[in-house]
Amino acid sequence: MPDDRRVDVVVVGAGFSGLYALYRLRELGLSVRAFEAGDGVGGTWFWNRYPGCRCDVESIDYSYSFSPELEQEWSWTERFPSQAELRRYLDHVADRFDLRRDIQLQTRVTAAHYDEAAGRWTVQTERGDRVSAQFVVVAAGCLSTRNLPDIPGREDFAGTMLHTGDWPAGGVDFAGRRVGVIGTGSSGVQVIPLIAEQAERLFVFQRTPHFVVPARNVPLDEQLLARTKADYPAHRQRLREGFFGFHLELNGQSALEVSPQERTAIYEARWAHGGPSLLGGFSDLIVDLQANDTAADFVRGKIAQTVHDPQVAARLMPSGYPLGAKRLCQGTDYYETYNRDNVTLVDLREEPVQEIVAAGLRTTAQSYELDALVFATGFDAVTGAVLAIDVRGRDGLALRDKWAHGPRAYLGVASAGFPNLFLVTGPGSPSVLSNMVVSIEQHVDWIADCIEHLRDRGLARVESTPEAEEAWVEHVGEVASATLFPIANSWYLGANIPGKPRIFLPYVGGVGAYREKCDAVAAGDYEGFALSA
Repeated sequence: MPDDRRVDVVVVGAGFSGLYALYRLRELGLSVRAFEAGDGVGGTWFWNRYPGCRCDVESIDYSYSFSPELEQEWSWTERFPSQAELRRYLDHVADRFDLRRDIQLQTRVTAAHYDEAAGRWTVQTERGDRVSAQFVVVAAGCLSTRNLPDIPGREDFAGTMLHTGDWPAGGVDFAGRRVGVIGTGSSGVQVIPLIAEQAERLFVFQRTPHFVVPARNVPLDEQLLARTKADYPAHRQRLREGFFGFHLELNGQSALEVSPQERTAIYEARWAHGGPSLLGGFSDLIVDLQANDTAADFVRGKIAQTVHDPQVAARLMPSGYPLGAKRLCQGTDYYETYNRDNVTLVDLREEPVQEIVAAGLRTTAQSYELDALVFATGFDAVTGAVLAIDVRGRDGLALRDKWAHGPRAYLGVASAGFPNLFLVTGPGSPSVLSNMVVSIEQHVDWIADCIEHLRDRGLARVESTPEAEEAWVEHVGEVASATLFPIANSWYLGANIPGKPRIFLPYVGGVGAYREKCDAVAAGDYEGFALSA
């Protein structure tokens, strides 16, 4: 290939992980080309522009730590950053570190094939690009492949059809319109109250009610920001060594060892504080079902207190799975929205969706006339973006075939049979059960250090061994089975995608413990990996 089509590394994606991978690998003196499907950087925070879109990790935690200068010069404005502020932040990072010159926008990677004789990957895009690279870093995101339910008649709808993960940049005016929203997970919880304020009528089509805690978002306290900036190195280290990778005050007590009055007081205080605080209320909420029931009952009680209509309140109350086993949603005035005269909750367990028609949506019970239909139906999480690429490794092995019965990846960073292919926050790493930025930086640093290790020793290839991979996959499953997570049919298990293998995708052993394992593997001359010239 021409010299301008031969690089050391191809990075797929230009969100938080892609931008940092590009920065870190360039610092090693490597030539890097990044491909991004969007017409701007930002990844998740580029596409999810729906009203109310906001991160559920606090801004001072959900930010890069690699540059002390960046930490000091950027000042967050809210406790939980909005999509718009995160987009500004990532644009600033791309400009500040001159990253754009190595990013090709509006370019979706379609294939990556490994040539064993040459020891190189050929990466292809839908625009016809062909690039040769020694290494490929897939930084395409855990929540980037949209899930659009295959409802009969979808193509017949005559109104405006939207997915929260692909929102028009200019926004949408719902004034005077009859709107339907399908889905009540994190994006639905955020978008529903704001659509309700605009629309003439809003119909919320709910299949599974979620536990929703108040975000309590506020302008960021300037004194808190100043204290954090003065203590950033220690603050970051605490995040890296913690369980979730974000600040969460954990109560070491069991929920079952205190009186009902004391337990309620602790839950009330955490409910008032907002955010994910409730999850840290007691040490056993995610491992003991009886303990978890106390927190779940507390939230159900809050729903009953908030929603005026007892029947609507009952429909909004989650049951049949533990609190936290599905992603805990953070909302603003979510339950209060169902007290509005223009909002109707449709329980799809009582009247399942039958079809979409030109004028709206039909359930088994009745028809709903709609001018707009919003799918807040989430993503093919963790593996979707990787498997959307035709990845073929040693002997033409297709990653889709290897993962047909569930993903197999050592440490969530590499898969046997695919030399020099790295996954950022892949299956079997903390990823979506952590502060993604902390996990992203840890993975990218580990990958960069591995490539540097190879070069320093005159080596060219690194590949996880099948034995190490199998042992890690088994370990990830064992750790998950010691918790309540597998009880719920969640997207953590791939349960939201028809036909997707049911396997618990993230590593639930904690950010700190996972980092220690990765560091030990590297210190042991990359134990579990085969290194070769």
